Amino acid sequence: MNPVADLQRPSAPAPTPGDAAAASGADRRGPFRPERLIPARTRLHGRLLARLFQLGDAMVVAAATAAVGLRLHAGPGGAAALLASALAILAALGIFKAYEFGRREGLARHLVRIAIACAVGQAVGYLAIALSVPPDVLAAAIGAWAPGVFATLLILHTAWWAAVRRWRASGRLVPNIVIVGATGAAERLIESLLASREVNVLGVFDDRHARAPGAIRGVPVLGDTQALLDHRIMPYVDRIVITVPSRARARVRELIERLRVLPNEISLLLDGAAAQDEADAISRVADVPLAHISGPPMNHARAFVKRVQDIVFGVLALIVAAPVMLIIAIAIRLDSPGPVLFRQRRHGFNNEEIVVWKFRSMRVAEQDLHARRQVSAEDDRVTRVGRFIRRTSLDELPQLLNVLKGEMSLVGPRPHAIGMMTGDVESARLVAEYAHRHQMKPGMTGWAAIHGSRGPVDTPDAVRRRVALDVEYIERQSFWLDLYIMAMTLPCLLGDSQAVR
Repeated sequence: MNPVADLQRPSAPAPTPGDAAAASGADRRGPFRPERLIPARTRLHGRLLARLFQLGDAMVVAAATAAVGLRLHAGPGGAAALLASALAILAALGIFKAYEFGRREGLARHLVRIAIACAVGQAVGYLAIALSVPPDVLAAAIGAWAPGVFATLLILHTAWWAAVRRWRASGRLVPNIVIVGATGAAERLIESLLASREVNVLGVFDDRHARAPGAIRGVPVLGDTQALLDHRIMPYVDRIVITVPSRARARVRELIERLRVLPNEISLLLDGAAAQDEADAISRVADVPLAHISGPPMNHARAFVKRVQDIVFGVLALIVAAPVMLIIAIAIRLDSPGPVLFRQRRHGFNNEEIVVWKFRSMRVAEQDLHARRQVSAEDDRVTRVGRFIRRTSLDELPQLLNVLKGEMSLVGPRPHAIGMMTGDVESARLVAEYAHRHQMKPGMTGWAAIHGSRGPVDTPDAVRRRVALDVEYIERQSFWLDLYIMAMTLPCLLGDSQAVR
């Protein structure tokens, strides 16, 4: 499956969180910009969806086959024949590209593919059953099996076609990129993507900004690489593509070093490469990295499993924790005036700004929204109830809501407040790889937490250790490692009475 964009662009732009600070006109939005930018963490991935659609078809066909076989007591020969028909339908769905959902393909044409696949399966069934069972069983089996399978597949694929169309229109099925380098390769890449609509190009950045054109094929040139590092559009960007002259090796190295601090995946498309090599690279830009140089390639299957894990365990945890959360809420209201919950803007996946919820543990007048002063032992800002819920990490329980919303995960690097300070220096400036911890959704617990890196990071060494542990987790992340971390969290909390919280 290779879904491509079919976006509706407004005639007059409405401001979005990703708009450049100094550019708000329609000419600065460009031909690819959707009406509303979708954070990278919510992006859907065509290949994974295709596999899920195939799984749905297989489950439906298998259920229908089993039901008919049992009801008619088809016996070994009839069961084998029905199984052959089912496999033939599933194979035909793949052969006739029933999972591509082409951008220009209407619903009627798509359903024709389904009808052909079902006809092929039915023909195979007739042949197989005719060779193995009496004709009366043949008519009964196919007559009961084929119409039900056909009707169900038509309904399923109508729903999927409508969903894919809606996801395209919203931009959730279309990756966003920015290009570094206003070069000929950049122009050819944009031309190709304008024709296919497989990728959105949100902007171009070039260090020679003073000499660069205002736009390339309508895509705005938004500034130099420093502007890219600080640009508010980056949480919506899936990949940065560097397109610089192949002979400018020193410039390539410099750009790579400057951009490594970002959590976004970075790929390289050299301007001046052989024409066929460049054409091949451009054709692959929607599917795989060109020349991968930074950032972890996205493992969509693993991300899907992690999301399912978060939903299942998150719902169970919320049910179990609900009585405790109610008691804590009452205790906070009785202990000190002010709201029960405290919310703070923190860094999420891909440097996205998210609002994280916690139980309030400080007096309202002393709350520090930007973590300019981190919590210390015997901190006079913390309430009596606050000391207990911070020491036991019960103040973090409302973040289960962040997990279910998809902004956080149960396991991952802890989200730090935006602008958090370590002494007199912003924590993010102490470690060059600090943003690499944002290559995954932040978590309620994590590898760093069970290794003693909990609470404030009030020294440069503490920041470096936290980042090193977070990056180690990102490189090793798996379902089983997450289960181990969740299992170890409670023992670590109970045995870590010395941690400042």
